Amino acid sequence: MTDKTFLRTHAALRDDIGDLLTQRPVPSPQLDQIDPFLFLNHHGPQSYGPHNRGLPFGPHPHRGFETVTFIVEGMLAHRDSAGHESVIHAGGIQWMTAGSGIVHAEVSPRAFLETGGPLEILQLWVNLPSRLKMTAPAYTGVQQDRIPALSLDDGKVTLNLIAGAWDGSTGPVQSLTGVFMSTVAMQAGGRLRITGLQGRNVLLYVVRGRIGVGHHGDLANAYQLVELSTEGDALEIVAESGSLLLFGHADPIGEPVVSHGPFVMNTRDEIAQAITDYQAGRFGSTLA
Repeated sequence: MTDKTFLRTHAALRDDIGDLLTQRPVPSPQLDQIDPFLFLNHHGPQSYGPHNRGLPFGPHPHRGFETVTFIVEGMLAHRDSAGHESVIHAGGIQWMTAGSGIVHAEVSPRAFLETGGPLEILQLWVNLPSRLKMTAPAYTGVQQDRIPALSLDDGKVTLNLIAGAWDGSTGPVQSLTGVFMSTVAMQAGGRLRITGLQGRNVLLYVVRGRIGVGHHGDLANAYQLVELSTEGDALEIVAESGSLLLFGHADPIGEPVVSHGPFVMNTRDEIAQAITDYQAGRFGSTLA
């Protein structure tokens, strides 16, 4: 068994959206993607006062990929043109397959607008292979109590299993492409060893804290994404301080990626068709 090699870290770049604190580790000037993980935004942490305007993500379209939204703190209301609607609270996630086309809104629910409170949200875009880009749109909203919280390393590590399997447990989301997805909370000194990673690309982002990665203990801090080799079938992480991680892995797709705003396809012609279809109202019912 060989471990994956630590290559480098990528600091998230500040890119606020109005008054929403936003940092983005990928894409960056040095890293286009970690195939199939295309994009990651880290919103917050911050606190909103009473009678706030909330999140600015009103109705907008997507095609050709999936969005995974992690509510670290606060709450998030989802509504889409396929008829799905939910409010997910802290510790929960939203997994949406845009597929052939969907319009959705991710906004603060009325209770948050009225009272305010802490807010921290991660949004990840996961690419779909060409054979699935025009699959039917779908949505799964999962509250924290439905996500298995696996206690590891004598309780010093908690792995919140969202998609995939771990030691007999299975996450509530069934990924179309076999993506493993989790968040990991670690106490200082906690150790996590992951196997079965051969040929898989790893998404490892430090939401908060400080970790050592691999045999050499290369360090990664909050707001940094760790780039690892595809080769190797294992990975070891040790928490230097109390830490929260976004951890996933997947088979690389290895296809051309052509993106234009909210659309991610394989060719420019497919992007043009997506724009035409959206403008023609083919992404489902209109959201007010």
